[in-house]
Amino acid sequence: MTQPGPARRPRANSDIRPASRIEQMCIERGLKMTGQRRIIARVLSESEDHPDVEELYRRAVAFDAGVSIATVYRTVRLLEEKGIVARRDFGEGRSRYDPTDRGQHHHLIDVDTGKVIEFEDEAHEALAREIAAKLGFELVDVRLQLFARRPEQKKSK
Repeated sequence: MTQPGPARRPRANSDIRPASRIEQMCIERGLKMTGQRRIIARVLSESEDHPDVEELYRRAVAFDAGVSIATVYRTVRLLEEKGIVARRDFGEGRSRYDPTDRGQHHHLIDVDTGKVIEFEDEAHEALAREIAAKLGFELVDVRLQLFARRPEQKKSK
């Protein structure tokens, strides 16, 4: 007699949706899209933050309890190798992931709360290109991470 597998959320017709942004990038790069990869791709596509593997796992099991942490690790590593996500280190001792289709942007990390704020700054990018050119290089990528703290409010007397 076989043991029942992990519980899976039943799929209704309303669950059948078009490919997510990340899933489409996977397909374009020739990756085989298993059901669990589709779930992980959808979670990444819908994320407005920069989740780590453990957070991706927590979100993925909400869709399918059969997703394992090992599958999430393998999938994220594959997506990174294919240039679909970029690994980010915000000084917390864990890697977080950022889809590459969000375009060129930078990060300001609030060291007190851990909040990550994305921003664009053409002046900084122009300066980086200028520095690279002065040194005889062509700029390929810029990754700016600012670690900051809000100043304490002065107490009124």
